[in-house]
Amino acid sequence: MSTRNVLFLMTDQHRVDTLGCYGNPVVRTPALDGLAAEGTRFDRFYTPTAICTPARASLFTGLHPFRHGLLVNPERNGGARDEVDDAHPILSAPLLEAGYNMGHVGKWHIGRERGPEFYTMDGEHLPGALNPFHHPSYERWLKENGHPPFAVREAVFGKAPNDSGRGHLIAGRLQQPAEATMEAFLTERTLELLEGYARDFHDSGKRFMLSCHWYGPHLPYLIPDEYYDMYDPEQVPLPASMAETFAGKPDVQRRYAEYWSADHFDADAWRKLIAVYWGYVTMIDDQIGRLLAALREHGLWDDTAVVFTADHGEFTGAHRLNDKGPAMYEDIYRIPGIVRVPGAPAGVVDEFATLIDLNPTILGLAGLPPREPCDGESLLPLIEDEDPAWRQEVVTEFHGHHFPYSQRMIRDRRHKLVFNPESVNELYDLETDPHELHNVHSAPAYAGVRRDLTGRLYRELLRRGDPAYTWMSYMADIDGDRAADVDGVAGEVA
Repeated sequence: MSTRNVLFLMTDQHRVDTLGCYGNPVVRTPALDGLAAEGTRFDRFYTPTAICTPARASLFTGLHPFRHGLLVNPERNGGARDEVDDAHPILSAPLLEAGYNMGHVGKWHIGRERGPEFYTMDGEHLPGALNPFHHPSYERWLKENGHPPFAVREAVFGKAPNDSGRGHLIAGRLQQPAEATMEAFLTERTLELLEGYARDFHDSGKRFMLSCHWYGPHLPYLIPDEYYDMYDPEQVPLPASMAETFAGKPDVQRRYAEYWSADHFDADAWRKLIAVYWGYVTMIDDQIGRLLAALREHGLWDDTAVVFTADHGEFTGAHRLNDKGPAMYEDIYRIPGIVRVPGAPAGVVDEFATLIDLNPTILGLAGLPPREPCDGESLLPLIEDEDPAWRQEVVTEFHGHHFPYSQRMIRDRRHKLVFNPESVNELYDLETDPHELHNVHSAPAYAGVRRDLTGRLYRELLRRGDPAYTWMSYMADIDGDRAADVDGVAGEVA
């Protein structure tokens, strides 16, 4: 494969089931649907952890979160790393060394102080987790273009636990036209860089990697009326997992539901909030359409790979939860993954893949080998339909959000096991219980499945060097595996 330019597009907190190409019959997403039709849609694509900073740092370094150490968002950091270790591999370095133009626009969130410019990439550090409506660059752009300033009406709030007042902001009507939104601003900045990169490519053959990371559709859903009212709430089905009772599950899930006051909204209110979330998705898809059109206008379509994904999903009422948090459900761990490589066959891949795999994939598109160490595998053999031997499971981790809380999960084609050191473990049969409502971890009929998945998770954590394996060695049903581990350690000590 010849080396490629790369346009990398990323959203934040994006549910797979909001996209037409992933089966939603209502939401209008023509840009991403078209990209999927021409490229490869990954149907079993996962985040390594459902929290912004560690997921994005895994993409940037090619390392599991426990290895790079950015375990939580800086805004809620209780002692983990705040910045990528200088000794760790980073995606931008080999591309810059190979002569690529490198640009990043939008959400960064891979640390507290260091932004793309620290890594000698073109782009401005926009710090924080949410749309930076009051950042000087955005406010200056609004004035230069005669756009009205940021303002919201009809804000929708949850209710704080213990009747202590107003809860989290969930949604509101943005008093700006679509062309004045933060999403449009980020798209404009990306288009500016793309124009210069296109000129360099056509003049001298200098290739580029350009990223645009939108902050949405992460809550709060603050969008213009045309998108706020785009979808009829009557067309919105409530998530089946709203039937959640939390019976036989870690109590932290119930408490998290209280924290986000999901039960404060009735069925009609939830249908409207989900409809607004869908409108946010369409608003971003419209901006993606502008970037894809620009690739064609600049004569770059046949020389540029396009990657679309998200850092993690969102609950939007599923399991009576909101945002993301200490519950390893598909709603927040399964994410969209679309890769269009010029000349590669279009199709659907059913193998397990993660954000970490995109790191060596992008380097492969540039004709470069993975940096070492690298915990991912290039997806190019799957994209090129080479039928390689591939993993049959995905293992993810979580270290907390709002408060420390560690979990590990293994998921294969039918079952999911979640190891919760402080609480009850979880086991779901995704064939008979696709909405993960029934924890069968203690069911005798699933004892064999439980032992099998527990052993496989333990062995994989041990192989990775994830310290969580030590918790399992004392707290899980892994007698045979533990004996092998102890023997190995004893041999090394001897």
